Amino acid sequence: MANQAVYSVWAIPPEDVGARCANLMTTLRSEFGGPHFHPHITVVGAIKLTPEDAVTKLRSACQALRPFHVTVDRVAAGSFFYQCVYLLLRPDPHLLETSAHCCTHFGYTNSTRNCLSLSLINYSSFSKETLIREC
Repeated sequence: MANQAVYSVWAIPPEDVGARCANLMTTLRSEFGGPHFHPHITVVGAIKLTPEDAVTKLRSACQALRPFHVTVDRVAAGSFFYQCVYLLLRPDPHLLETSAHCCTHFGYTNSTRNCLSLSLINYSSFSKETLIREC
């Protein structure tokens, strides 16, 4: 079998929103540590594919997509590594349809299909209890 790598599909916020999120993320990292990552909404989670298959599936999925708006429901804290502190997004039909469409193209089963978010900080050297106590 050809070499596979782990891929995911992200929705990237517009430049101005991304910059505001990145500033907030930098502030949180300076206080609590944690890895640097770009602001994004994970539309398709980690999936193993060959590079060629990943590109083909992404191009195919993107043909039917258009930009969409999201609304933040609330700030939340979780216990999942990739969701320590995050912006929980309102389950807008277009957002949910985009996620379902992309998951179908990639053959990905999304267990959090109706719970999309934008992570602000991920776990590093602190626990959820520490973060909640400090905030």
